[in-house]
Amino acid sequence: MTQSEAGAGPAAPENPAREAPSGSPAMSVGVFIPIGNNGWLISENAPQYRPSFALNKQITLKAEGYGLDFALSMIKLRGFGGKTEFWDHNLESFTLMAGLAAVTTRIKLFATAATLCLPPAIVARMAATIDSISDGRFGVNLVTGWQKPEYDQMGLWPGDAHFANRYDYLSEYAQILRELWETGASDLKGTYFQMNDCRLSPRPQAPMKIICAGQSGAGLAFTAQYADYNFCLGKGLNTPTAFAPVVEKLAEARAKTGRRVTCYALFMIVADETDAAAMATWAHYQAGADAEAIAWLGLQGAADTKSGGDTNVRQLADPASAVNLNMGTLVGSYASVAAMLDAIMTIDGVEGVLLVFDDFLKGLDAFGTRIQPLMRSRRHVAAPLAEVA
Repeated sequence: MTQSEAGAGPAAPENPAREAPSGSPAMSVGVFIPIGNNGWLISENAPQYRPSFALNKQITLKAEGYGLDFALSMIKLRGFGGKTEFWDHNLESFTLMAGLAAVTTRIKLFATAATLCLPPAIVARMAATIDSISDGRFGVNLVTGWQKPEYDQMGLWPGDAHFANRYDYLSEYAQILRELWETGASDLKGTYFQMNDCRLSPRPQAPMKIICAGQSGAGLAFTAQYADYNFCLGKGLNTPTAFAPVVEKLAEARAKTGRRVTCYALFMIVADETDAAAMATWAHYQAGADAEAIAWLGLQGAADTKSGGDTNVRQLADPASAVNLNMGTLVGSYASVAAMLDAIMTIDGVEGVLLVFDDFLKGLDAFGTRIQPLMRSRRHVAAPLAEVA
């Protein structure tokens, strides 16, 4: 089972967006594009494919055509192996998004910075460059680095103390980015970085948005101080509001900084004509779980003995449902999935969702033509002018 890499996405809608109905908040929707092989399913029975620019271009153009608001790419430098060679094959985030910036016109784009590999001044300049390519549609996701083999293979692992102090490191990193983007200069003298009248020009056209996906107390404190959005993991099967406690914790952290920071929830969508058909597909994926790759994931999650039990790495590596990295998953008919997505917007502080699909090309078509039209929270989106088979 493969994903096609041919064709182009539907044309972007020309009709002006309508306002969401009174009392129903408008949902912003993004797609977490598959920069690594096989997306987010560690299963022999799931679609098997390698990442490529052609595939991610087609996915992003589809997303743009269906009125989605943004696309995000992760960074992964070493995979989990196993029979599926899960995430052993990956593109690089910034160069991929630069290419996508040149072929899109409306959708916002976010790249992920591997902060242990790239100095903040270089990331600031790359971001400013893609900001120019995209005409202001670009932002940056910051990650601390949680899997030691990714960085140790290059001699860049700073030692296991990083597990405990990684958000101190990231705080200095974010301060430098903000200073360079906002003023064109940074002279920060910190524990991890020593800037000496560092300069950046040209600067971004508008304030650059920063994403953080940290779920721990330290991660949420960082987000409240330096980021604009927090991407939190949805939880469980068909439990769309189970992540609400994380949103509440972010609200507490945000109250201390006085900054406006909103949440996006990460969910996988497995949809079909009926609930039974979708559940059968989900069971098929679970039956093909790649035990060897999942075991590797568990070992990496357990390697961090410095952080608390509330990090998102603990959830990702939990053996309960590691076949999809324990991501919140919505499985059902198109109508059922639409209703569950709408339920997410009943949580105060949530701005939208970041979606992954079992099959991205088919999944985006299903979302755009069968799910989105049923959603109260997406009635502000005009119908696409065209569809792609």
